[in-house]
Amino acid sequence: MAGLSPQDILPGYLQARVKSALSGDTVILTKLDNPKQERTLSFAFVSAPRLKKEGDEQFAFDSRDYLRKLLVGRTILFKPLYTIPTTKREYGILVVPKGPQFPERTVADGWVKLRDDAGRKDESEEATRLLERLQVAEARAKADEKGVWQEKGGRVECDYEIPGDVKAFVEKYRGNPLDGLVERVVTGDRLIVRLLLSPTHHVQSMLLVAGVKAPSTKRLNTSDGKEQAAEPFGEEAQGFVELRILQRNIVVDLLGVSPQGQLVGTVKHPTQGSIAPHILKAGLARCTDFHSTLLGSEMGVLRQAEKEARDKKLGVFHAHTAKANAAGEADATVSRILSADTIFLRNKAGVEKRISLSSVRQPKPSDPKQAPWGAEAREFLRKKLIGKHVKCKIDGKRAATEGYEEREMATVTATGKNVALLLVENGFASVIRHRHDDPDRSPVYDDLLQAEQQAQEQQKGMWSTKSAPPKKFVDYSESLEKAKRQLALLSRQKKVPAIVDYVKSASRFTVLIPREDSKITFVLSGIRAPRSARNATEKSEPFGQEAHDFANKRCLQRDVEIDVEDVDKVGGFIGSLYINRENFAKVLVEEGLASVHAYSAEKSGNAAELFAAEKRAKEQRKGLWQNWDPSQDAEDDAVAGAQSTNGSGAANGNGESSARRKEDYRDVIITHIDESGHLKLQQIGSGTAALDSLMSSFRAFHLSSQSKLPGPPKAGDVLAAKFSADGSWYRAKVRRNDREKQTAEVVYLDYGNSELVPWSALRPLGKDDFTLARLKPQATDATLSFVQLPGAPEYLRDCIAWLADATDGRTLVAAVDHVDVGTGALSVTLFDPERSQTVEESLNAELVSEGWALVPRKMRAWEMADKEVVEQVRQKEVQAKKDRKGVWEYGDISADD
Repeated sequence: MAGLSPQDILPGYLQARVKSALSGDTVILTKLDNPKQERTLSFAFVSAPRLKKEGDEQFAFDSRDYLRKLLVGRTILFKPLYTIPTTKREYGILVVPKGPQFPERTVADGWVKLRDDAGRKDESEEATRLLERLQVAEARAKADEKGVWQEKGGRVECDYEIPGDVKAFVEKYRGNPLDGLVERVVTGDRLIVRLLLSPTHHVQSMLLVAGVKAPSTKRLNTSDGKEQAAEPFGEEAQGFVELRILQRNIVVDLLGVSPQGQLVGTVKHPTQGSIAPHILKAGLARCTDFHSTLLGSEMGVLRQAEKEARDKKLGVFHAHTAKANAAGEADATVSRILSADTIFLRNKAGVEKRISLSSVRQPKPSDPKQAPWGAEAREFLRKKLIGKHVKCKIDGKRAATEGYEEREMATVTATGKNVALLLVENGFASVIRHRHDDPDRSPVYDDLLQAEQQAQEQQKGMWSTKSAPPKKFVDYSESLEKAKRQLALLSRQKKVPAIVDYVKSASRFTVLIPREDSKITFVLSGIRAPRSARNATEKSEPFGQEAHDFANKRCLQRDVEIDVEDVDKVGGFIGSLYINRENFAKVLVEEGLASVHAYSAEKSGNAAELFAAEKRAKEQRKGLWQNWDPSQDAEDDAVAGAQSTNGSGAANGNGESSARRKEDYRDVIITHIDESGHLKLQQIGSGTAALDSLMSSFRAFHLSSQSKLPGPPKAGDVLAAKFSADGSWYRAKVRRNDREKQTAEVVYLDYGNSELVPWSALRPLGKDDFTLARLKPQATDATLSFVQLPGAPEYLRDCIAWLADATDGRTLVAAVDHVDVGTGALSVTLFDPERSQTVEESLNAELVSEGWALVPRKMRAWEMADKEVVEQVRQKEVQAKKDRKGVWEYGDISADD
C-alpha cells in the first residue's frame, strides 16, 4: 500500500498501516514496506471496555467495532507519547491524514473513558493540552449519553465454541448467509470468524474456506514443543488474506463440517465476492477435492482460477511444467471391457489400445463389500458399450506402479453421455481422490464427486446395504460327464441367449449362459478354422491369426444365440452360434477364414448354407482361397473327408496327415490318470533329472521359508503348493478360487494331479531357479492310441483302476503315434519293457483284451492309416466279447456305444 505524500506527514510522526483493532483503545500497526513488522499502540490517557472469553464487558464489542470501521486497512500517522515499563506497551496518539485524530474522536463519541491516572506521569506541554481537550470531549459525550455512557444496551453474548452439535448448527443456517467478522487469519484457508447471529448473540469459531488448501504457516508442534517451519508461500498466503479481509465485514455461507468438526463455508467480501478464487489466482493455494461435493458447480470456478495461476507459474506453481496439449476427441469402437474402469478401444485403422476411465475406480476386489459388485459393474458397462461407437479424449497418463504398466486416462462419451459419470451415478464405480498436484483428472471431476455422494445417499450399487446378486457360473465343459448332463437340457432349446466371454480360436469360444448360470466351451459345427499360435514359439497356420482376430472383433463380449447339437470328447458343446441373427460359421467361411467340413456340416443341417458361402469365398479368392484352383476341388474334398471338425469326433480336426508319424519311442512314467482317463506322464531324461534336483532344493527351501502370499491368489498364478498327501511342496498352478472359503483348486505342474488346498498352503515360488522359465512343467498330457474308453461311469472307473494298477511306479516305453500341434498332447501306445515286445502285447491292446476299452468306431486319420495295428487291437476286442469280459459282461454293447 502506498505511503503518504511528504506534505501530509507531520513533524515527529511515523507512518504505518492499521492491521487490526484489539479493542476500542488499542490497534496493531504494520510497517508499510514490511507488513511482517508489527507494533501495538494504545491510545494515551483512555481505556475501552474489554472483550473477554469469560464474558465481554458492556459495550466492548461496540467500542472496538467503532474503531475498526474507522481505521482498519488505512494508512495513518502515529506518535508514541509514553511507555508503561511493566507492560512495555506504548501509548500515543494517532492521526488520519485530513481526518480525525485519536483518541479525541473516540472520546467525543463516547466509546472510551479517560483513565483515572491520566496525565499524572507525563508533564509535557503537548500531553497536557491533549488531556485538557479529552476532558472537555468526555464531559460532552457523558452529558449527551453517547457510546458507553448510555444507560441501556451494549450487552453482547459471544460463544467461543459452537453451541450444541456442530452438524445441527450448520443444518440450521445452511442456505441462510450470515454476517461475520474475521477476527484472525490462521492460514490462507483457515480463519477465526465471529458470526453475528443477532445484535446481542455472536458465535466465534474456526472456519475453513471451502474449496481451497493453502500452505501452512509457522506453528508450534504440541507433541514435542518444537517450532515447525512454514511451508513455502504459507506466510504469503496468510498475508494476502489478512490484507483483504482481516477485521472486515464478510458474509459466510455455511456448507458443512470437516472431519475434525470445524465449520466449512464460503467467505465473501462485501464488494469483491468470494475470497477463494482470488487466493487461487495469486497461486497461494490449491483446490481441495474434499469440498467438491459441498460446492457443486462453484468448484468449476475455483479450478479455473487455479489453472490461471498454474499457467502463469505463480506462487506454489512456480516450478510447474505444463504438459503437452493432449489430442482432441477421437472416434473409436469399444472392442472389449476389461473391468468397470478399463476398456479396449479400436480406432478406424483397426489398432486396439487399452485406456482407463479418468478419475474413477471399479469396485475394489480387495474389499469384501465392494468385490461382489465387480461383475455387475462390468456387465453394466458391457451392455452399454460393447461394439458401440464412442468419443475418447485422453486426459493424461498414470505412471506404472505396483506391477501395473503405464495407463492412459481418458474421458469416454457414448451418445453424448460421460461413461464414467454413468458408472458413478449407478453405484458401479467410486471416485479417485487425486493428489493436489495431480492435473490428470477428469474434466467433470466435481460432477463425479457429486454423483458419488448422491449414489451413496441413495444406496445404489456397491453403496447398497444389500449384497450383490451372486454371479457364479458352473463350468459344464470341465468334464465330459458334466457336459453330457447339460447337453440334454440345452439341445432341447433353440437359440439360447448367451454371451461370448472368451475367444479361444476362430471356431472355439468360452460362452456364458446367464439364465442357466452356466459356462461352456462352444465349438462351431460344420467348419474347420485354421489354428492360430498359442505362444511365441508356435507358428500359426495360414490365416489362423487373421481368423482368430476376426472372431475376436465380431464376437468377444457380444450378446449371441446358440443352438447346441452335441458334445465332443473333451466336454466342448458343438453347434451353431448366431450374432445379429447371422450364423457366425457362415460368416467365417464367407470371409475365407474357414473351410467347410462336409461330414459335420451335413450332420448339423447347415451344409447348403455353408457350401454356398465357401463357394462365394473361393470365387472371390478370399483368405484361404487366395490361390484357389477350381481343378483342385475334387482332390481337396477327398482330403477333407479324412479330416474332422473341431472336436466333433467324426474325424481329425487338426488337419493331420493321413500318414502315420515315424516311430518315436520314449521312456516315461505315468504320474496321474484323471477321472476321464486322460494321462499325465513324465518323459525320463534330462528333464526328470533336472526335476529331481529342483524338487530337492525346492522342498528344502520351503521347509525353512516362512514367506506368505502378498494377497489372495488369482486363477493362473504359478505358486508353491503343499500337497495334502505327503506335506511336501510342489510347483502348482491355480485353476480356480473360492474367496469365501479361502481355498484354491491347484494343478501340480510336474505331476498333473490336482486338489483343493487352503490359501495357507500356498506360497510364492521363492527363487528364480524354481520358475517355469528355468524348467518347464514336466507333466505332459497324453491319451491312449487306438482305444476308446467306456462311456458308462462304472466301467470307466474300473478301466482307470486297471490302468493305474498296471502303470503305478513303473518305467514304461511310450510309442508316440501323434502329437497335437495346438496343445502338444501326445497319443501313445504304452509298453512294459519287461513283458511287452509287440503292439499285441502293449498295455493299449491288453486294456482292450481285458474288456476295459473298445476299438474306436470313428478313428482319426493317422489311426486309420495304420490298418495293421487297428486289426490287431480289433482281434483283442473280439476275444473279449466272446469271453464276456469287462464292458461285454452283459453282451454286445456296440450298438449302444
